[in-house]
Parts: sequence; C-alpha cells; structure tokens
Amino acid sequence: MRYLTFALAKGRMANKTLEILEKIGYTCEEMKDPKSRKLIFTNEEQKIKIFLSKANDVPTYVEYGAADIGVVGKDTILEEGRKLYEVIDLGIGKCRMCVAGPKEAKKLLENGEIIRVATKYPNIAKDYFYNKKHQTVEIIKLNGSIELAPIVELAEVIVDIVETGSTLRENGLEVLEEICPLSARMVVNQVSMKMENERITKLINDLREVLAHNKE
Repeated sequence: MRYLTFALAKGRMANKTLEILEKIGYTCEEMKDPKSRKLIFTNEEQKIKIFLSKANDVPTYVEYGAADIGVVGKDTILEEGRKLYEVIDLGIGKCRMCVAGPKEAKKLLENGEIIRVATKYPNIAKDYFYNKKHQTVEIIKLNGSIELAPIVELAEVIVDIVETGSTLRENGLEVLEEICPLSARMVVNQVSMKMENERITKLINDLREVLAHNKE
C-alpha cells in the first residue's frame, strides 16, 4: 500500500485539521513533538505522510501530485485557481471575502464607476468586478495592511478577508459588499482520486460523519 500524503496550511488551521483527522483514526504522534525539526511526518502503520506548508503553496503541491490531499482556506483555492477537486468544507476558520471602504464609496459601487481596488487577492477581485459586477476597476496588489489604502487615498475600496469587522471599524471603514463565505476546505489531486478512490472516498465519508456529529 502506498502512502497517502497530506499538505496542511501552517498554523491554527493545521492544528484544527489534525484534531478532526484524529477523530477518524488518522494520527501522527511525530507532529506532537515541539522540538522536532522534521519537514515530513509519517505514520508507518496507517501509511500516511503529513507536511506543513505556506497556505499559498498547498494547492500547488496538490495539483502536481506532491500531496494527494490538502487542507487550505477557500480564499487560497480561489486565488490560486489550481486544477484539483474540492471535496469537503471542514467549517474551520469561517470568515468572508468582502469589498470594504468608507461609507461614501458605496455610491461608487452602485453606480459602476471606474475605481481603484487594493487587495492581496487580485484574481478574486478581478473575477468579482469583471465577471460578476461587470464594473471596470484598476486593481492594485498590496501585501501589507490593506485597510491603509483607502485612508491614504491609494484606492477607493479594498477586497479583503473579514472576520469580525473590528479592524475595519477602527479605521473608519465598513463592509460594502460580500463576495463569498470562506472556510477551510479539503482538496484532492485529480489522479489520486482515481488511483486511491476507495481510501480517499472512505476518508471523506468518515469526515462528513464527524462533522455532521459536531453540528448536532
């Protein structure tokens, strides 16, 4: 039996994912050693390997088959646009992708005016404005605090992840439009789905049961 390899986005999401996997019997004791400097963790008995990576890289590892299965936020899946199967919503890290800005910018959105949009997610912003709203915008990619852009008049609005909205409020901004809900999703390599269909399908079904039980 070959190994099933998992790529998990580093941080809180990975820890929560491991907790869920443990509930369906997938464990990796090696990962619990805080002193470990290993990059890939193995459970020989269950024939699984797990590695952690930057969220943006997870879809790439999965598309190219370096990982059979990945767990990453919906925002990364949409932004990266890789060829893979999105099989299950784990319900971890729920938040929203939104258009935000000062209150007066709402009119610019409603009237379909040409505006500048600052974001870490240019592909998501492009798809939303061009394909859904059919509004011409100039998209400016930023890597740091996106909220700064409207304040210093670099852009009229921003496209960003909103969890509670408190950072927006503190900076005199608000949610103007919601693009889509976000949470952690499990993705599967297209070839792995065929080659390891039985194992992966069982894994997905077991996860569905656990998640359904958690909601009760």
